[in-house]
Amino acid sequence: MTSKAATGRIAFQGELGANSHEACMAAYPDLEPVPNATFEEAFEAVKSGDCELGMIPVENSTTGRVADVHHLLPTSGLKIIGERFKPIHFQLMANPGTRREDIKTVVSMPFAWAQCRRMMRSLGATMEAAGDTAASARIVSEHPDPTRAAIAPALAAKIYGLEILARDIEDEHHNTTRFLIMTADPNPPAPPFTDPCITSFVFRVRNLPAALYKAMGGFATNGVNISKLESYMENGAWTATVFYAEADGRPEDRGLALALEELAFFSDEIKVLGVYPADPFRTRG
Repeated sequence: MTSKAATGRIAFQGELGANSHEACMAAYPDLEPVPNATFEEAFEAVKSGDCELGMIPVENSTTGRVADVHHLLPTSGLKIIGERFKPIHFQLMANPGTRREDIKTVVSMPFAWAQCRRMMRSLGATMEAAGDTAASARIVSEHPDPTRAAIAPALAAKIYGLEILARDIEDEHHNTTRFLIMTADPNPPAPPFTDPCITSFVFRVRNLPAALYKAMGGFATNGVNISKLESYMENGAWTATVFYAEADGRPEDRGLALALEELAFFSDEIKVLGVYPADPFRTRG
């Protein structure tokens, strides 16, 4: 049961003004966003009951999956109840009065620089690393310097009192991050049957020749679409590969039920992490 302390709070990793903070505000405007320094702390905030929900990024269309999260999902004890896709936009910001032509140093995370190469080339500035895009805005705000700027989300400029010198400076405007919404409720309400759904699960195949091929065969023969299949090593054991998968549908759908039954025959373990509505963003052209 959700505690009174948790009601109205949603955890995210990062500082105030981060993309995850923006995602919380867009999806749950009535909940208080609660920053956490690490993903582990964000998960624990939900698990402990300090927060009602968690907003956790799992992949980005430009930089790929968030590796740390895939290791935390199976053992977190949390359930996935939703997903959100958020277009990512970066802004060049600085203290009021700073002129773009005077900028010599840009503070941000390396992945933000990598996604804003054209702007960085035009500035000819050196790069200073920060642990978070929102943190870069805070750092520039706390240490005013007319030659320094930050690359961060628009919300960070508002929070830290900076001026936006150039908007939406990312090279690829399709840049999108996918977030999963987590709860500590072990039996969350099922999504409406009118919604197309995604089932997320992890499994460990038996250490046998062609085990993965045989394990996944049931999805093909039963007409079930697998939208994601990723592997990662568990506890450093080369023979204990775990797979994270996402399938269209619900476990009670006949096709998916039969596919999971066949998967179980070739697997040592299967754990369903969540059944949740597919974000309409998936069907956008």
